Amino acid sequence: MDIKIQKAARKAPTADAVYLFKAINDLKEVKLSRDELSYVRKELKLKRKLVVVNRFRQNLVLVQVRHDGSKEAQYEALRKQGNDALAVFNKARLKHVMVYSSETKDLTLAFIEGMLLGDYQFLKYVKEADEKENSMEEISVWSKDVSEEDIEILSIITEAVYNARDFVNEPLSSLNAVKFAEEIKKLGAACHAKVEVFNKKKIESLRMGGLLAVNKGSIDPPTFTIIEWKPKKPVNKKPYIFVGKGVMYDTGGLSLKPSNFMDTMKCDMSGGAAVAGALYAIAKAGLPVHVIGMIPATDNRPDGNAYVPGDIITMLDGSTVEVLNTDAEGRMILADALAYAKNYDPELVIDIATLTGAAARAIGANAMVGMKVKAERQFSELQKAANKVHERIVEFPMWDEYKEMLKSPIADLKNIGGAEAGAITAGKFLEHFTDYPYIHLDIAGPAFLAKRDSYRIEGGTGVGVRLFFEFIRSKAGM
Repeated sequence: MDIKIQKAARKAPTADAVYLFKAINDLKEVKLSRDELSYVRKELKLKRKLVVVNRFRQNLVLVQVRHDGSKEAQYEALRKQGNDALAVFNKARLKHVMVYSSETKDLTLAFIEGMLLGDYQFLKYVKEADEKENSMEEISVWSKDVSEEDIEILSIITEAVYNARDFVNEPLSSLNAVKFAEEIKKLGAACHAKVEVFNKKKIESLRMGGLLAVNKGSIDPPTFTIIEWKPKKPVNKKPYIFVGKGVMYDTGGLSLKPSNFMDTMKCDMSGGAAVAGALYAIAKAGLPVHVIGMIPATDNRPDGNAYVPGDIITMLDGSTVEVLNTDAEGRMILADALAYAKNYDPELVIDIATLTGAAARAIGANAMVGMKVKAERQFSELQKAANKVHERIVEFPMWDEYKEMLKSPIADLKNIGGAEAGAITAGKFLEHFTDYPYIHLDIAGPAFLAKRDSYRIEGGTGVGVRLFFEFIRSKAGM
């Protein structure tokens, strides 16, 4: 993260600044002139989300905080206003800004979070990156309710989202499964989390048939990365496990995707990126919760040795799968990870994956699909966290009737269920490999955006990082 954020030691009346306020009378200390005050009143009557006041030596952005609607709606409105405010300052090529707020801690932090998340750029491969980089370098916060610890936690979360976005935006030519595992090791060292990487030989010894099958068409070996954060005195006896899909690039394999569907398939490891980012944030913040992340990783390509429709694959748990579509590869590698998770006797396992186009078509980019098994209470808690950070979950059913669509006459199950209910049958497939409380999240819609949506930038969004952090923070009682 390029922006430094800090709690201000003193007010700076002449500095470029943002003021969060409820009513016009709260702006007395801004010392607006009669003309400025008249202008601000007119803009507020027009319900402007923010009002910009340009002075000869000072730029001011005034943001009226509206206390209508749910708390969650207020948080999201402020995130978007924070993104818009920072855009004003970047356009003016400013490097430092003050944020003054008399609002509550959560509302103030939501505004600053929008500023930070909206400042992300991926310019690594741009020749003239210096000319295109945002100018903002430092944000100072004046608020009696926001502590230095609050600012530090927000900085950690933002850094984790940036890391996840970077992973998703990297092309396969720079980030294959092996390199991804190496980068996760670096994150682990930075946050004091334990990272173990299984190489192909180890994966073969474990008989992870799904991961090995998908990898058969690749020139790069697969990896299986385990990230573990176990503090000295965790609040939980059994670990929470996050499993992230790590398909570094998906051509569809021999069930080849059309070219226009393949263009953005570097994002098919967004689930793995989210897990890596979330574990980094949880460990760096020192949350007193035992959490494990698992990321099976490979790319999916056609080759003379690639797995083919009609193959029968024996999975880690001994189940056999009839492959009818090699483009349903994510569930194949996740299934082995879910089976491996049984070794930890987990409190709860949540997988996160860009799994099905059906999920994206059903609900678009504004939410993720969620399904649950034996996890009623945990799913409700996860939805509460999702609403707070605006990474919302739409629940789909896990009815047993959908499992009938996965029956195979020659194997234990098929890897696809047909043309209907694709997101649900994918979840039912994965359920087969679990025997613990389980939640499945399909982020095919919100993981990668073709067009910027406020602080959710074009490209990889890092969806899932903030959700998982907030969920675990709630478990820590924070």
